[in-house]
Amino acid sequence: MQAVVAGQGYVGLPLAVRAAEVGHRVVGYDVDTHRVQQLAAGQSYVRDVDSSRLRAVLDSGAYTATGDAAALAGFGIAVITVPTPLRDGVPDLSCIESCARTLGGHLRPGATVVLESTTYPGTTEELLLPILEEVSGLEGGVDFLAGFSPERIGNKRWSFDTPKLVSGIDAASLGAVKAFYDGIFQTTVPVSGTKVAELAKLVENTFRFVNISLVNEMAMLAASLGVNIWEAIDAAATKPFTRSARQPSGDFTPAERSLYRAATSAIPPAPDPAFLQ
Repeated sequence: MQAVVAGQGYVGLPLAVRAAEVGHRVVGYDVDTHRVQQLAAGQSYVRDVDSSRLRAVLDSGAYTATGDAAALAGFGIAVITVPTPLRDGVPDLSCIESCARTLGGHLRPGATVVLESTTYPGTTEELLLPILEEVSGLEGGVDFLAGFSPERIGNKRWSFDTPKLVSGIDAASLGAVKAFYDGIFQTTVPVSGTKVAELAKLVENTFRFVNISLVNEMAMLAASLGVNIWEAIDAAATKPFTRSARQPSGDFTPAERSLYRAATSAIPPAPDPAFLQ
């Protein structure tokens, strides 16, 4: 199958190379001309992809890097892995919108489009799908398929052992998305809809954000008490319910911070104690 991976950063490039290695003909699309030049020369800038692996799929013809949208014509599946940077404290989805318009111009009946970019629930059905339909003149779920499958990079490293969440706008879309990722990841986990998968990603990021923030606060408290935080964490991790120990760090992205703030801002404030009396 001809596959397009739009966005050749730390999410898209490992996926593109792996898809090429398992038998797909992959077009790695990026609007950054410098990136495209590096990739075409066999020079990887992502630590999860050795340059030797990149050169191997280039030499075999299984992978090509391009910034030319015309090269996207005829794709069977396209995966969007573009960034969602912060703008005024919220994720900027303009890259998703632009990419959707580009792909929509080459969308054909029977093709599948998958969104992987970190975003908030509803993006696939309420933003991506309408743009694809508008540009292509096709109808999602009838003429083409679409879904959401969040990237799950742990500690900023790719792992194909990590179960992959997959979803679709309908049963046929879910089947197509799952079939693609079944050939790349060891385990796929289908869910009932795209909003479930989008919210699951938010839950994962919020869990990590809260736990990292908590342990960083505990590290400062331990320092003020003259206690070894590492010893305390190891001791706490011996209890079954605290085995998912977190180490003091700052391992979350600006987009994840923003998504967490957006989620928690919707939680109503605690009632005034006087009101409860």
